[in-house]
Amino acid sequence: MPEATLHDGSTIEIEVHGTGPTLLLPVNPQPVIGPQAEQMRQYGTDPALGQSLIKGLSDAFRIVAFDYEGQCLRIPKPDTLTPANTANDLLAVADAAGAGRFAYYGYSWLALIGLQLAIRTDRLWALVLGGFPPLNGPYEEMLRVTTAAYEMASGARVTPSADESEWSGVSLSRDQTRQFVTLYQALQEFDDRAAQAQIPCPRLCFVGSADEIQYGKSWGNVHVSLAGPIMSERARLSDLGWDVRVLDGLDHIQAMQARQVVPILRSWLASKLRS
Repeated sequence: MPEATLHDGSTIEIEVHGTGPTLLLPVNPQPVIGPQAEQMRQYGTDPALGQSLIKGLSDAFRIVAFDYEGQCLRIPKPDTLTPANTANDLLAVADAAGAGRFAYYGYSWLALIGLQLAIRTDRLWALVLGGFPPLNGPYEEMLRVTTAAYEMASGARVTPSADESEWSGVSLSRDQTRQFVTLYQALQEFDDRAAQAQIPCPRLCFVGSADEIQYGKSWGNVHVSLAGPIMSERARLSDLGWDVRVLDGLDHIQAMQARQVVPILRSWLASKLRS
């Protein structure tokens, strides 16, 4: 099993499945089992999401799967999880997998770092962002949310009851939360509108129409709109070269499931290869 060395000197395991054009998938290729899997099901998430995506795509593409989020949680990067370093990490994975050119699909914050990758390399033949807007992204709101999470992990803020927000049921350490503060702090001056001209490859974004996250009082009543910027800027995104898909009625968790994502990726990536 190949490994890539990341910017902090740690290593990440890579699984390669199938043949054909390469697609980087930052997902856990192994199903989560035990009590954690049951907790994930209670939140509506699929413990075998990565495996489901690989199975649904590896007959048409060479899938390079790697659990970047899991690696960041196991080996936090509290001071170094910057946009440039995440892009370099993704390029290191591609290098370790022997992929000169590749497509990339990421969801939520893994979509965000895909956008950062796209403006830093010409090696992408396609980019797909799920559950995060490529224009008018909620960078300020996410800094407030991640700062609150860091303050809770540090004991500087009272941890809310488990039913107040989606983050409340997840126990993260100071270093685990601090790395995301570092990421969003570095993005406060990022101009995603100006960045559009730096993306050289075909690109697609998709989102559930109900992807709106309201945090409770303990989190400063922050509202993170992920669907809103895509739906309101759909025409502008199209003018900027984005293909856009809005999944009617689906929220953040529902829109990330393999039954939604696989058909979108298969058809759109195939169309880009034909053209």
